[in-house]
Amino acid sequence: MQFALLPLLTLLAGLMFAVAVFSLLSDVFLRDKTRVDERLDAEFHDKQREKVKRSLLFKDADPFQVDPADGGRPPQPTWNERLQSMIDQSGLELTQIQLLYYSGGVAVGCGLVTGLLTRSVIFGLVAAAFGSVCPIGYVNFKRNSRQEALRAQLSDAFDLMARILRAGQSMAQAMQAVAAEFASPISEEFAYSSEQQNLGLTAEISMRDLARRTGLVEMNIFVVAVLVQRQVGGNLSEILEKLALVVRERYKTRGTIRTLTAEGRMQAGILMALPPLLLIAMLIVNHEYAMVLIHQPILLGGMVFFMVVGGLWIRKIVNFDF
Repeated sequence: MQFALLPLLTLLAGLMFAVAVFSLLSDVFLRDKTRVDERLDAEFHDKQREKVKRSLLFKDADPFQVDPADGGRPPQPTWNERLQSMIDQSGLELTQIQLLYYSGGVAVGCGLVTGLLTRSVIFGLVAAAFGSVCPIGYVNFKRNSRQEALRAQLSDAFDLMARILRAGQSMAQAMQAVAAEFASPISEEFAYSSEQQNLGLTAEISMRDLARRTGLVEMNIFVVAVLVQRQVGGNLSEILEKLALVVRERYKTRGTIRTLTAEGRMQAGILMALPPLLLIAMLIVNHEYAMVLIHQPILLGGMVFFMVVGGLWIRKIVNFDF
């Protein structure tokens, strides 16, 4: 009988030894990593909380108040609000004043450099006008990139929220789970919205602000579904599952469209870059011949005008919403 227990005791001793070694290694090697992760999480939440405290919604929530006399629609945003929405959707730590300062600085720099090199006031003004829109174009580029990253994360985030709601937890816990489990940028947006509600902002205003900060049709649908479910009830987990399926199919369709229009976008880039590159080449190869064109500002203005019109036309063809 004692010999029969010997293999079992040996197995238990081996398992206990393995557990002890694992615990020792975890305490030695993973302790610092755990502390770093906890510190990063704390810093992330502190940063989001400070950002939420600076939000103007706690002072004025009128942009998200719906007037029943207006058919239940929010008021149309002004140019100032549209500019602020573009900055928020880009994820950059900028203010409108800083963006205007950058635009003015780049405009003055480009105008002075171009005017001194060409010794032409007209070219200086054209370069200043081009430089003034470069910072705004960069913000718009960052916004488009961030929105594309959000679209890639939305379907999985909605699936996670549906599973959490099916498990019996609340919508606030589902949003906190998305903020904890997913990477940026969707984690930042949901964490920001959760902090807004924790600091006293109503769920409706917080959700509407979430839709404004992201600027996505899919997020607008999600916000409308949540707000309607709060008013009339319904199975929100099932709604989120179907919404995740729709978002995933829209993302696939969007990728297919970008693939089919890749040739047109490449041709547009080549056609837009060809005239200025040829002008620069002519200035290097045959300077006197090219200066004849430069001394005709009307021709250069017409060239720039028709290039802009052609670029916008091509962009309208290869880019569309559905």
